[in-house]
Amino acid sequence: MFDYRIRSPKFLQVAFDLLLVALAGWCAFLLRFEFDVPGLYQPHLRIAIAVWVTVKLMVFQWYRLNQRSWRFFSVPDVLQLVSANATGALVSLPVILLLAPSGFPRSVPILDWMLCSLLMGARYLIPRLAIESRKANQEAGREVLIYGAGRAGVALMMELRSNPSLGYAVHGFIDDDPQLAGIYIHGLKVLGSGAKLGAVSIRAGVNEVLIAAPSATTEQMYQILQHCQRARVQFRTVATLGEIVEGKGIAAQIREVDMQDLLARDTVQLDHELLQGKIAGKVVMVTGAAGSIGSELCRQLARFRPSCILAFEIAETPLFHLEREMRAKFPDVKLAPVIGNVQDERRVRAVIGEWRPTIIYHAAAYKHVPIMESSIVEAVDNNVFGTYNVARAAWEFSVGEFVLISSDKAVRPTSVMGATKRLCELIIRGLPCNSTRFVSVRFGNVLGSNGSVIPVFKEQIARGGPVTVTHPDMKRYFMTIPEASQLVLQASAMGRGGEIFVLDMGNQVKIVDVARKLILLSGLAPDVDIKIEFTGVRPGEKLYEELNLDDEATVSTAHRKIRIFTGGGASTATIDRLEYLRALCDEHDAGGLVRLMRDLVPEYTPSEEALAVQARQVETVRRPLSPSVLPMVRAAAAGARTR
Repeated sequence: MFDYRIRSPKFLQVAFDLLLVALAGWCAFLLRFEFDVPGLYQPHLRIAIAVWVTVKLMVFQWYRLNQRSWRFFSVPDVLQLVSANATGALVSLPVILLLAPSGFPRSVPILDWMLCSLLMGARYLIPRLAIESRKANQEAGREVLIYGAGRAGVALMMELRSNPSLGYAVHGFIDDDPQLAGIYIHGLKVLGSGAKLGAVSIRAGVNEVLIAAPSATTEQMYQILQHCQRARVQFRTVATLGEIVEGKGIAAQIREVDMQDLLARDTVQLDHELLQGKIAGKVVMVTGAAGSIGSELCRQLARFRPSCILAFEIAETPLFHLEREMRAKFPDVKLAPVIGNVQDERRVRAVIGEWRPTIIYHAAAYKHVPIMESSIVEAVDNNVFGTYNVARAAWEFSVGEFVLISSDKAVRPTSVMGATKRLCELIIRGLPCNSTRFVSVRFGNVLGSNGSVIPVFKEQIARGGPVTVTHPDMKRYFMTIPEASQLVLQASAMGRGGEIFVLDMGNQVKIVDVARKLILLSGLAPDVDIKIEFTGVRPGEKLYEELNLDDEATVSTAHRKIRIFTGGGASTATIDRLEYLRALCDEHDAGGLVRLMRDLVPEYTPSEEALAVQARQVETVRRPLSPSVLPMVRAAAAGARTR
């Protein structure tokens, strides 16, 4: 415990501490006797110092004071130091009274405790103050204001002070709490609220603001950005609560404000033990692996150390980039890139049969609503039969779990894309859950995903506008890509088979509000610098999305952000009529597909575009179906009449 080499830094620290202990004891006697210790009390002085040095050495080691860094010395460290000195004084007192002559001055132990605490505190604080003072005199970098005088703001200020290489010098704080106005925090003043930011920044000569408000709500964050925009200052933000929890330095996370900050989404809490048990050491397959959701699923899965991630994807170049990224970020996790199309039943069966995955996450799908309205055959072929091919192969090869990535557009669909997703849900619920558990996970729009409004709006803003929005009342649910992917993993791990899991997406957000916030994020004024134009609702779109059907009841789960919808029962009739659906696809009969989907999904309301396709085919001269298809169609028609 006390085996220190004579020249080691630790030995020198201990030796210095012992000198401070002895100095504190001597000064205590001097103060007690007004700087003239009588000869009668000299034995008391020598014995007391010897005992204090011995006992406090052991106590300080027990409290591990020498393992504390003066660079980060703070209030908890001060409390520990005072507590260690109090313990040393209490333990020393009976020993001193036992060894020293009678008449030991009663006030000396108290004086010693106070002086020793002060000297030990100074031993840590003086080097820190000296270094910080020297750094402050060096090149400070550009001056900034910190918006937020809470814990995150103070932590950011302390880190920027201690690390001048980051290139920031904090001039003061801005905070909307009126009780903080005018107070000083570590020598820096809270200069006012956000409403006064313009005047404060001009007076201080500062044109950049670092926003440190990790717990701000959507509206609070929007208001902060409005203050920054009106003040004509540059702004950046630091660390959401989730990023702070991950343990990186707060200053290292200074970044541009993005739409995720304006959503104010809560950090997802995952059941790591459950997921680790489900995924670790297993072969996991992701279809559509190079897409927005598929690629993020691969990243999230890698955290739980599967033996292999089977990345099934038709797009060669995105798959190539995904493999390179995964190899760099997760070198210990094997990712097997596999080119394939979910519409190719033989390829799907060959891959699943060879690799025998334990879990399949089916993310491959056509998702662009307006495009699918004019590509009905392709939407059904890819979404419905692609899902059926993968699900059937999963059942044949006894894959443990099949997870369908569904959509809120499957609820009372008005689009071909939504109707195909609802058909996929019905197919999944109609398959037997014996060797394979089939579950669906339903969620809404994903921020930043391929084809979402965010990249489109950014391009329009970069061109100087206008930003085009379909309708002023258009609303959507929004999630971040990591949040959606993490909750998909969590929901799938909870599945027993046959469930439709629905993720909590908060409140629906107006698309026009998203546009205004993105313009604001660009440092511009909505409707002033960048105009917003309304272009009309596109084919297949609804003004707002829904999460459940009328006959679906909500059941809570152990996870607060995941619910299960029951009802809307599984129907094998959907699977029984897939051959008819396939025949219509083979004949490229888009009108027939719309009619049949309306029959299979009664709540489906086709768009005018889809109805026009149906009408055009009815009016044209029908060419006869091929002889191989006629028996299927006649049988399906007879079955429909019987029902």
